[in-house]
Amino acid sequence: MTDTQVPDTQVPAARPRSAAPPAAVPPPPARDRGTRLLATLFLAPTIVGIVVFTVLPIVGSVVLSLFRWDVIDSPSFAGAANYGEVFGDETVLVSFRNTLVFMVFAVALQLLIALTLALAVNGRMPVWLRSVFRSAFFFPLVLSAASISVVMKYLFNQDFGVVNWLLGLVGIAPVPWLTSENAAMATVVLVYVWQQFGFSFLLFVGGLNNIPKEIHEAASLDGATGLRKHLSVTLPLLSPTLLVASVVGIINALQVFEQPYVLTNGGPGDSTRTVVMVIYETAFEQLRFGEASAVGVLLFVLIMAVTALQFRLSRRFVHYQ
Repeated sequence: MTDTQVPDTQVPAARPRSAAPPAAVPPPPARDRGTRLLATLFLAPTIVGIVVFTVLPIVGSVVLSLFRWDVIDSPSFAGAANYGEVFGDETVLVSFRNTLVFMVFAVALQLLIALTLALAVNGRMPVWLRSVFRSAFFFPLVLSAASISVVMKYLFNQDFGVVNWLLGLVGIAPVPWLTSENAAMATVVLVYVWQQFGFSFLLFVGGLNNIPKEIHEAASLDGATGLRKHLSVTLPLLSPTLLVASVVGIINALQVFEQPYVLTNGGPGDSTRTVVMVIYETAFEQLRFGEASAVGVLLFVLIMAVTALQFRLSRRFVHYQ
């Protein structure tokens, strides 16, 4: 019996598949286009406001700082001469020093008072009483800084002020709150902090309410109580709120104007004269708008530098949950 040989069948090689043509992206539906248009219309007033009232004034100030202009005559190009005069003006340098000193003490005191009161209000107390404290601490912020400063000027008057009258009841001699260099700066800081701490207070209250109660309960079980618990648990978890409060507080403090202008008019001497006061006096009293713009540009650079430094340091000290 002979073996039959089966011929080998060759399987044809598979043809390479041609790459499929890319699918055409369908045009966005009319509903999406309508949503985008509606969003643009809602954002347009804010964008226009930022451009008109923030971007254009900044650009205009930078350009004007390169010119000499007194409103009456035509502007004349001065280049960097205005900046040279600013750095050579002793009053301007003193105002920058005063502003930095004011910023350090005012922001530190503001954050300390606001955080302390927020911790106290966030403790165990009736809800209605907590609401009363929140409203009372925030109320000075809605008042005009100029009107508050006028009232405080009478309260801190050395001769007939209520503050010295109260101190006299306990045998303390009248304090020259507004006529002594050191006391004047301290008075301006106190008046400013009294009005501004309500904003930081509300930020801290909101931040404390966002901290889970389970974390505090676990810390209590581990034996952390009182100040130790706040330093080890509360402050690290509250650090993002502290960053926001400090950034806003420093920016506002570097632009302080109403309190020193009304309380002391920059005196005695130049001990309470701030940068914004110098800008106002140079521009609207001396009609030197070029030099005033140069001071404003330098203040803007200082604010941006301090803010950038804060965010740089926040990478190490701010802890997000």
